[in-house]
Amino acid sequence: MKTYKYKVQGVDYEVEITEVEGKIAKVNVNGIPFEIEMQKPINAAKHPVLAATKRNPSVAPVETPVAAAPAAAKPAAPAAAQPAAAVSGNALKAPLPGTITAVNVKVGDTVSAGQVVIVLEAMKMQNNIEAEQAGTVTAIHVNAGDTVMEGSVLLTIG
Repeated sequence: MKTYKYKVQGVDYEVEITEVEGKIAKVNVNGIPFEIEMQKPINAAKHPVLAATKRNPSVAPVETPVAAAPAAAKPAAPAAAQPAAAVSGNALKAPLPGTITAVNVKVGDTVSAGQVVIVLEAMKMQNNIEAEQAGTVTAIHVNAGDTVMEGSVLLTIG
């Protein structure tokens, strides 16, 4: 629908609003999919997130909205069923918010349980993120330098 660029405490964020259905909005923040619940539903066709620019007039949309097809009556998918998790396997999620400083594996690598696969910096501490199970890395959803929130899918092990 629309893409916005924000800077929060010196960190740049690119927010793409992909779908709004009732009180549920599907957004991508720096390429990471999220499903958020709004306090009250909006009509996406009439108000394509215009309220965000009224609250902060210094933030302007980066591109014009693309006409979206009317949303079909499909149930809202859980966050794990977002496109990033479409690859089969078990998702390894961020235990806390932070910045990815290293990705130690690539797609196709075989990992063992307890192997350090990602290094996450949070509150000036380096946190080793270990594989929870043995298997093959089927997808990597982050890159070094990405900022992630707690619960964000980092990679998938099949």
